[in-house]
Amino acid sequence: MKTPTFKTKQELFTWLKENEEDLLSFKKAQFKQADCFMAPVTVMLGEEAISKSFGKAEVEDGTVKVRAIINTTMVRDSHKDVHIDGLWKKSLKENSRIKHIQEHEMKFDKIIADKDDLKAFTKTYDWKQLGYDIEGKTEALVFDSVVKESRNSTMYKEYKAENVDNHSVGMYYVNIKMAFDSDEEGDEKYKEEYDKHIEQIANKAEVKKEGYFYAVYEAKAIEGSAVPMGSNPITPTISTSKGDELTEGEIKLNAIKKWLSK
Repeated sequence: MKTPTFKTKQELFTWLKENEEDLLSFKKAQFKQADCFMAPVTVMLGEEAISKSFGKAEVEDGTVKVRAIINTTMVRDSHKDVHIDGLWKKSLKENSRIKHIQEHEMKFDKIIADKDDLKAFTKTYDWKQLGYDIEGKTEALVFDSVVKESRNSTMYKEYKAENVDNHSVGMYYVNIKMAFDSDEEGDEKYKEEYDKHIEQIANKAEVKKEGYFYAVYEAKAIEGSAVPMGSNPITPTISTSKGDELTEGEIKLNAIKKWLSK
C-alpha cells in the first residue's frame, strides 16, 4: 500500500491514522523480503567469532563455516519498519525448519544450510561492532551455517571469496504498531510509541525528518537469505572459516555511514 505525498507532516499523520487498519493488515499479509538498497558493508572478525559458535573442529574440504547477520533491530529499513528487540523470540523457539537460502528462492538447489548445518539465534552487538560509529546496541538475528560445496556450489564459492556482504530475512509480521511524532489531540498513543523508541533508532536523524515508522514487536522468520542488497544494509557476514585459516578483513564504512546519516 503506497503512501501518498503530502504537503505537511500533519497531513501525513492524519492519513496514517485514517488508514491504520488497512496499512497494518497489509504489512501482516505480506511475505516480507529484501528490496534493492545501495548500502554495502563487510565485516570480517577473527578467531573469537568462529570459536564460540563452531568450536575448534577442523573444517572439511568443500566446507565453509559462516556467521551471518540476517537482521538487526533498532534501525528503520526502506519499508519504514523498525524491528524491536525480542521480535524473534517466539519464532526461533517454534520454527525448527528455518533455512539459510539464496536470494529468497525456496528451492532445493538454492538452500545454503538447514537442519544440523544451521544454528539460528539472536545476539546483542554494539553498533560499532557492525561497522557504525554510534553509541547503542542492536539485537541481531544470527545464522551460524556450515556451507557445503555439495549443497550449493554457487554460494560456497561466494562466501569463500568473501563476496557476501548483505543478508535479509524472509518473514511474516505478527505484531506491529504505528508510531508518529504528532502533538495533536487524539494522537497520543502514536506519539507515545514514537517517543518510546526514537532515541534508540540507529538512523534516527532520517526518521525524524519524516516523523514516522512502524514498530514491529513480533515476526515469524521463515528463512534468512544471502542477497546482493537488502532493505536493511546492516546485515554483513562477520566471520568465515576456511579450513584452519580464519579470514580477517577491513570494515568498509563509507556507504553505511552515508545511509545512516541521512
